[in-house]
Amino acid sequence: MATTTTVQVLLRPDAAQVYTVSALQDQLRMQEPLSNFIVDFPSTENKRATNKTLYDKDFFEWTQTTAALLRADRWQEIDIESLAEEIESLGKRDRRELGSRLQVLVMHLLKWAYQPTHRSSSWRTTIRTQRAEIQDVLDDSPSLEGQVQPLLDKRYSRARADAIDETGLPDETFPKECPWTAEEVKDHNFWPEGR
Repeated sequence: MATTTTVQVLLRPDAAQVYTVSALQDQLRMQEPLSNFIVDFPSTENKRATNKTLYDKDFFEWTQTTAALLRADRWQEIDIESLAEEIESLGKRDRRELGSRLQVLVMHLLKWAYQPTHRSSSWRTTIRTQRAEIQDVLDDSPSLEGQVQPLLDKRYSRARADAIDETGLPDETFPKECPWTAEEVKDHNFWPEGR
């Protein structure tokens, strides 16, 4: 069964109709020539304003239109400031994901270490999953490797607070600073001993 998708770029009606009823494989083949069918904006002066207006009104449509404009080598029609902002935000998103995954991982390592009688396969699975996801982020963005220790230091207090809430153990049970290095936390073979 052929899969179809709805295109959200500004196309001439005849081009949009052909594209949206085509199979996914055909759509992929059409993507390069698709840029030739982008509706022309009224004037060079208004092109950036139109792309910027689209950015403010419908972000998804802006992404699709901007990608088509890039493929068509129509740089003068792109809202460069918005494009730069979005590219920058991609890096911030990966850094936030790395920090979030470190926080969840460390919270479970704390529970593992300080509540050994409650260890479960669920905790083990969460620890393994977070380590694998952290490695995936670092594989995609190796330059984030240098951010692991600072993020661990920053997120530890949150992970500690979560561990206190989840275990019901007193505040003084857990160290004020992370008892493990970034390398230990990421190491798939590291399982802290009970305290």
